[in-house]
This record gives sequence, C-alpha cells and structure tokens, in this order.
Amino acid sequence: MTLRTLKVALAGAGAFGLKHLDGIEHIPGIQVVSLVDPDLSKARQVAEQYGIGHVATNLQDSLAGPEVDAVILCTPTQMHASQARQCLLAGKHVQVEIPLADRLEEALAVVELQKSSGLVAMCGHTRRFNPSHQWIQQRVQAGKFKLQQMDVQTYFFRRSNMNALGQPRSWTDHLLWHHAAHTVDLFAHQADSPIVQAHAVQGPKHPELGIAMDIGIVLKAASGAICTLSLSFNNDGPLGTFFRYIGDTGTYIARYDELVNGKDEAIDVSEVDVSMNGIELQDREFFAAIREGRHPRSSITQVLPCYQVLHALEQQLQ
Repeated sequence: MTLRTLKVALAGAGAFGLKHLDGIEHIPGIQVVSLVDPDLSKARQVAEQYGIGHVATNLQDSLAGPEVDAVILCTPTQMHASQARQCLLAGKHVQVEIPLADRLEEALAVVELQKSSGLVAMCGHTRRFNPSHQWIQQRVQAGKFKLQQMDVQTYFFRRSNMNALGQPRSWTDHLLWHHAAHTVDLFAHQADSPIVQAHAVQGPKHPELGIAMDIGIVLKAASGAICTLSLSFNNDGPLGTFFRYIGDTGTYIARYDELVNGKDEAIDVSEVDVSMNGIELQDREFFAAIREGRHPRSSITQVLPCYQVLHALEQQLQ
C-alpha cells in the first residue's frame, strides 16, 4: 500500500533543525515543504541544500499553506508554547523540540488546547527514543531490571549564547527548563514510577546571561528509586550527558547511543530499533501517530509531569 505523503513545515534552521532534516531524509512518505527562520538568507541556503520549495521568516506564513499537515518546531525555548498553540489553532499536528515550555502555565495551556483539538502534539524528549535508553526500558518492562539509582552529569562549556554548532544564538538556553527536562522525564520513565520528591540547589547567576551556570538536583520516585543530576555550563572538559543506571540486576552507563555495563563492556543496541538516530526515531513516532490517529510516545500529555516537577524546583530556587 502506498502511503499518502505527509507534508511538513519545519521552523528553525539552526543546529537542531538540521538534525531533524537529516533524520527525515531516511523516513519514507515525508516531504518538508516549508522552512521558517527569521534569517531569510540562512533559510534559503538550508532550503536549497534539502530541496525545500518554500521559505518564510514568519511561522504564520507556513501555517497558511493548506497543504501543510504537520509542523516541527526547532525554535528558541521561549517561543515553544506560543508557537505550539499557534500550530494547533491552525489545525496542524505539531512536534515541539524540548522543552515544551519554560513556564508551567504555558505547558498546561498547550495540553488543554491539544485535548480540545484532537490533533497530535508531541514533545521531543529524545532520551526516550535513543536506542541505549530504549534497551534499558525494554528490560524494565520485561521485569529484568528495576532501577534503584540514576546518576547523571549534563556538562557544557557555554558562557555565552552559542548553539550546538558554535554559532551565535539570539536567545539564552536554560539548565533547568531545557537540559534538566531530559533527565527528569527519563528518570520517571525508566523507574516506571512518578516522581514524589524533588530538591534543587544552584550556583551563582551569570552577570550577563542572568541564569545559574551550575545546578544540582535530587529526585525520588514512588518506587523508591533516586536520581542525582549535576548540570553545568561552566565545564571545560568532556561535553554532553552521561547516565549511570544502577539497578537490581546490573549497572549500565549510557552516553547518547553508546551503552556499556559496569565493567565497561559494550552492549550492542543496534537491533533495538530501525535506526540508531534518536531524532529520526522520534520523528518516525510523530509521523506514525499522525497516520494511525493515536497519541504518540512522548505526547505533551505524557511529558507534562516533567514540567510540573521543573516548576516545583524553580519555586524552590527562587
């Protein structure tokens, strides 16, 4: 059976927009028909590279196209919630990159609009899709592994507004609402249990950026599992996020799509899913949910508890 081509608009031609465009090239039946970026020359350059026929500097210009079925938002964090609502109000399915919002009330507003619209709305909590973390989740679901502790380090060297490609960024990233969101959501997901306690401390705020550059978070799930999370924008060393899973039947260490056991022996996760690319896998889930008329994994409703925890942590830090 030939699939009807789903036509997609992508907003944000930065580092993560390119990751989505690269992933979509491997997914049959998907055509990116519009690219949105405030920098028109960059949008045109990227559109030419990926064969995208329409460029715009304003999201509304893309939403006006009746052929657009769905939108992927890779825009600055502060725009996510309002743009997600804009897409839903225009009758478009939407996937918004993590985080869904940087304020709880905005996340709740998107969830309410999704419920009334019946459209697919998903948030890019990529760790749920990385094969290394999927491998752990499969063992949890099979009753072969119960999480007792997660120790996570999320480290960057970002003392100025730069993106993942080392290019100047027009907005300020956030350790709590963006980078902690990955782990807060993943911990509850892997523990298969809601978070019932959450505590945070933070270091000094950057004089220009106005954000804390170092944060420590401790979480506890209803199952009894605990999580310690260290985040820094001050780290001048190995960059990225490192996960240590300590459970009843083993210890595992994950870094993106690599997984080893506690003895540093590699675990083959290449057969976990159809790709080793977490971004591609989350996009595949988004499009499958649209075709099948169902809620996706990592729907905005599923990930809402993460933002409730982040809100509680922010209240403590204030």
